[in-house]
Amino acid sequence: MPPASDQNPTAILLRKLESIAILTDGERQAVASLPMRVQSLGARQDILREGDESRHCCLILEGWACRYKLLSAGKRQIFSFHIVGDVPNLQSLHIPDADHNIATLTKARIGYIPHDSLRALTTNHPSVGALLWRDTLIEAAIFRAWMVGMGRRSAFEQIAHLFCEMYLKMQAVGLAEGYRCPMPITQADLADALGLTPVHINRVLKDMRGRAMITLKSDMLVLEAWNELIRVSEFDPTYLHLEARAAG
Repeated sequence: MPPASDQNPTAILLRKLESIAILTDGERQAVASLPMRVQSLGARQDILREGDESRHCCLILEGWACRYKLLSAGKRQIFSFHIVGDVPNLQSLHIPDADHNIATLTKARIGYIPHDSLRALTTNHPSVGALLWRDTLIEAAIFRAWMVGMGRRSAFEQIAHLFCEMYLKMQAVGLAEGYRCPMPITQADLADALGLTPVHINRVLKDMRGRAMITLKSDMLVLEAWNELIRVSEFDPTYLHLEARAAG
């Protein structure tokens, strides 16, 4: 798969949609015809702020992003991480007022697709509308998996589960292979996502390295012991509902 910067923006959306379902030629052409305004953003910039009214859906074309909420004391809770092909505010088609923030974690390119164009697409191609609905349901399944992790898994199990999840998501859209994938998020980001402290995250990562389960260097994660990570985290990829493809 060519780098995201070398692809037509709608090709990135197609790749994501086809990771969870099969499109007809007509549907692919309709998606490829969507208008899109592209913007480059630096790291740690808000794409959408709580209280904003969305008139576009935001497609991640390059980089990483997250959904988060800030408490009055400045504490941050990250709800989800987003990679190339994700549309983190897809729900804004029906709930335009944002109740949380979306921000870049790295330098990123964002494609803004007008709501009106997406609504026309789903009216003319109801199966594409069903696919977009399927994508939001998968996001809900991921939220449930994270909730179980924060409530009932140890810190070691949570991190192992997240690494397995992110690897398969990236593999599905051609961003990872050979149990290697980008991992540019910081330990503070992981802490805010998993309800842990950066010190605790650091301790667990050191333990994983010591047990030869992972290598994490220069923003690249290598899952050295895939089967063991699956075992200790009780990872079952069913909730991701990806088109069948073997890990590797």
